[in-house]
Amino acid sequence: MELGFIGLGKMGMNMVTRLRRDQHRVVVYDRSADLVSQATTHGCIPASSLADLTAQLNAPRAVWCMVPAGAPTEETIRALGTLLKSGDTIIDGGNTNFHDDVRRADELKGKGIAYLDAGTSGGVWGLEAGYCLMVGGDKAAVERLAPVFTTLTPENGWAHMGAVGSGHYVKMVHNGIEYSMMQGYAEGFELMSKSDYRLDLPRIADLWMQGSVVRSWLLELAAGALKENPKLDHLKGFVQDSGEGRWMIADAIEKGVPVPTLASALFTRFRSRQDDSFAEKMLAALRNAFGGHAVKR
Repeated sequence: MELGFIGLGKMGMNMVTRLRRDQHRVVVYDRSADLVSQATTHGCIPASSLADLTAQLNAPRAVWCMVPAGAPTEETIRALGTLLKSGDTIIDGGNTNFHDDVRRADELKGKGIAYLDAGTSGGVWGLEAGYCLMVGGDKAAVERLAPVFTTLTPENGWAHMGAVGSGHYVKMVHNGIEYSMMQGYAEGFELMSKSDYRLDLPRIADLWMQGSVVRSWLLELAAGALKENPKLDHLKGFVQDSGEGRWMIADAIEKGVPVPTLASALFTRFRSRQDDSFAEKMLAALRNAFGGHAVKR
């Protein structure tokens, strides 16, 4: 089928490449002319602006937005809302707060424009392995876009979650679980790295992939990273977060659901960005004050 696609970063470029492999007609736009030119080598049709992109699509039009979350996505969808007509569809495949999905859908509904939220997982490996898509929004619009979702995913790799916002809600929880799993691996491998047994961490990661109850794709990635550099001394332990962990904790607080593992994993990421923690200085000062314990100046 035909699709407009905005945002040709690492995931976006791989997604349009996969779509073209299945002979979908894809009109692309990105602020980087070089990326648009690169996409044309895969058979995509270039657009010089959002207006140009929508003009090259046949009604009913569908446009997939794959730009950074926050202001860039908000601005892009707002602009599309002025360019598209009744019967058209906007798909947001980025990491958006599900509350924003509901608001946008309400705003676009008055114009007759459908809005779908497609939680997308798969990272840079999605080109070959396919993406997992969690889709929220109007059922009729979802069914119309089914050929696109089927191309982007492995067999049984996408599903309609429910009403608008449900796709990104499920993706939020997915990413919260991901935070917790990665933290568990990180702590376990750190402990083993300090063992007196001089353990072969790459070998252990590989071993655990063979029938162990903790085997996973994340563990497979850990094995690859450890083989490349067993001590990981080419990296700084600075870990960002993209927002979903914060949103999930806020939702859990609202619902009274305990998520201590996720909270610990998120706060550990915050700590990783501090070169010199004030809280830990305070701990040292208090131990020195009440017990005369030694401090480092």
